[in-house]
Amino acid sequence: MKMTEVIIQTENKVKQIALVENGKLIEYYEEEQEDRRKEGNIYIGIVKDVISGMQSAFVDIGTDKNSFIHLRDILPQIDETKETQKEDIEISKVIKPNQKILVQVKKDSNEKKGAKVSAHINLPSKYVALLPNTDIVTISQKIEEKREQERLIKLVKENLSAGYGAIIRTSAEGKEEEIVEDIKKIEKKWNNIIQTSISPDLKEPKLLYKSENIIEKMLMDLAGDSIEKITVNDKKVKKELEDLKSENKEYSNLKIEIKEENLFDVYELNKQIEKMQNRKIWLKCGGFITIDKTEALTAIDVNTGKYTGNQNLEQTVYKVNREATIEIAKQLRLRDIGGIIIIDYIDMKSQENKEKIEILLKEELKKDRTKTQVEGFTKLDLMELTRKHVCSHKD
Repeated sequence: MKMTEVIIQTENKVKQIALVENGKLIEYYEEEQEDRRKEGNIYIGIVKDVISGMQSAFVDIGTDKNSFIHLRDILPQIDETKETQKEDIEISKVIKPNQKILVQVKKDSNEKKGAKVSAHINLPSKYVALLPNTDIVTISQKIEEKREQERLIKLVKENLSAGYGAIIRTSAEGKEEEIVEDIKKIEKKWNNIIQTSISPDLKEPKLLYKSENIIEKMLMDLAGDSIEKITVNDKKVKKELEDLKSENKEYSNLKIEIKEENLFDVYELNKQIEKMQNRKIWLKCGGFITIDKTEALTAIDVNTGKYTGNQNLEQTVYKVNREATIEIAKQLRLRDIGGIIIIDYIDMKSQENKEKIEILLKEELKKDRTKTQVEGFTKLDLMELTRKHVCSHKD
């Protein structure tokens, strides 16, 4: 029987957050008390400079560096599965300096660049993510049953107010009344944001909505379905969680416990955290993978290592690649690796084996709660995929 729990160790103004399944670490994050993550935040910003040559503009959102917005993120949102965005209009005809603009941070700032923002808002809730100013309704790829897809899309369209679209989340599967309540709740939240943004007293850039912290996001994604218990070592954190529980009836069965000791010692998590920081990860068969992060992408290399096998070479290679695939999916989630990921598998001659590996990778990634997109093998026989960070990196 699967037992999933969250362990939150607070020490020296830093929270260590572990999602544990039957004693095994499957997700791990660190969050400072003064958390500076901005991804997902919604601001009323003021346009500073319009750069016609780049079809872009700089927007002051009240942070150290001005944020950056491209024309495609200002024009009305489109369903990219059905049409392509036409960008033949001049940006200076769309926005002007000193104009107020409502934006959401899509990518955090770093030492070199300000945040990347968009006027296309995505306001997440438990079962749907609201898309204001569009009529696009899409559904999570993880909901595969055709009849269920149709039922959910119909239900959401019938209950959304005019002028709203939505992304139906995986957690919506099998739900009905809960989705209707969720839509009402998230539309109300958006209306409050809009009312604040149009206030005539608002002359300066301002934060209008702060995105969920790591724990809130974890509960939104998983509580009510799989998380059974949260154990903390801090009274303040326990109180915050109990308040959150009282505000959300779907968390009613969640147990919140406090143990005033070092929880990562009690649950023997420190060794698992230390291991996840290694560049090389050994596989049970004797092969290994290496994980190398660069600014542009993450490269993962698969090696046979000590494994020689007792079958033919193709079967030996396939066995290592298969085991590596399962481990890679675990490591992507555990380390919260985002962006472009390239996997250099050991060369396989059999096209059938390549297809099996791609199918297995897609299946294993379904266990991940963030969006992944497997592009398949390239002409150079490298597996290419993308993954969205669960929690954005700090400045």
